Amino acid sequence: MAAASVAVVAAALTADPVAQGPHARAPRAEAFQQAGLVPGRALPFHAPRIGETSLPRAWTAGKPASGPGAAVPAPDGRLYLHPDSQVVEWVRKNPGDPRRPVIDSRIASRPAAVWFADPNAATVTARVHAVTSRAAGQGRTPVLVAYTIPHRDCGQYSAGGAEDLSAYDRWIDRFATGLGTGRVIVILEPDSVAQAYCLSEEDRKARFTALARAGRVIKRVAPGARVYYDAGHSGWNDAPKQAGLLRQAGAAAPESSDGIFSNVSNFHRTADEVRYVREVLAAMDAPAGHGAVIDTSRNGNGPPPGGKWCDPPGRKVGRAPVLFPGEARVDAYLWVKLPGEADGCRGKAGVFSPSYAYELAR
Repeated sequence: MAAASVAVVAAALTADPVAQGPHARAPRAEAFQQAGLVPGRALPFHAPRIGETSLPRAWTAGKPASGPGAAVPAPDGRLYLHPDSQVVEWVRKNPGDPRRPVIDSRIASRPAAVWFADPNAATVTARVHAVTSRAAGQGRTPVLVAYTIPHRDCGQYSAGGAEDLSAYDRWIDRFATGLGTGRVIVILEPDSVAQAYCLSEEDRKARFTALARAGRVIKRVAPGARVYYDAGHSGWNDAPKQAGLLRQAGAAAPESSDGIFSNVSNFHRTADEVRYVREVLAAMDAPAGHGAVIDTSRNGNGPPPGGKWCDPPGRKVGRAPVLFPGEARVDAYLWVKLPGEADGCRGKAGVFSPSYAYELAR
């Protein structure tokens, strides 16, 4: 684990840029109190009833009234909007582009996840803390994606990651150190569970051991973090199969996990994902406090024909990010994949394409 404390690291934050994701896919205690971010572990969970969220009560104060059939809400102001994303930078640099108003209002103005895909353990603490400290200062909740698992994406468009699992363990230790004590949502390694079929049985077991450890470390070091594990999506593994994999990876254990995520970088309709994550959680025999977050960033038109996933045409942005959408066991609809960042077919994976963004947004 990193020897330097967050307070020591903070002095060097401003010079260190924040990592952006390639996927195709410390304020003082007074400031935390003013923002409603009380350091320490979240309050105990309670079993959710229909229409309730599975999030702790400390996270649910003032949740908006919404649910099935409700009008699409504005972006949730409690989620952190990262000012250095590729789309925000494009909007700043292209004031005269005729596509700018649409991209700005429908994508750049909406909070999305910040991806950490650079396996350099020496800099990750400072890069993570740059995001979490700024979010805490605003009283907002950031969404961070840890994306450095070895043999990432089975060597496809988003290939890369840590050199080996020992290096990954070191990276996770330092990633966790940067999270601080405030509220943060961690999306732990998209595709790492659902796509593990490309590994040998021995390597798959080793990966799942590393993922279970990652969740334990994050939750121990960052008491305000909620950690979600990869459930694929409703068009991939069936619920019992995915649940079995998730249990092996530690996703059913409260000391390492708060639930699951689905549909990251994909296009399946929200209603289908809600049904699917409930089925997976039930098949996992997950604790009552476990919930799910669903990526709605590009599912406005549902999945494309034939299961195409790599920058398919005719897709649209989906429901705006929101905490507590009023669906049992659904903790949030999030934009994990930033619309306009290519999957690898409309440009290099993770690189912003204004033409693709405009197509999704208009």
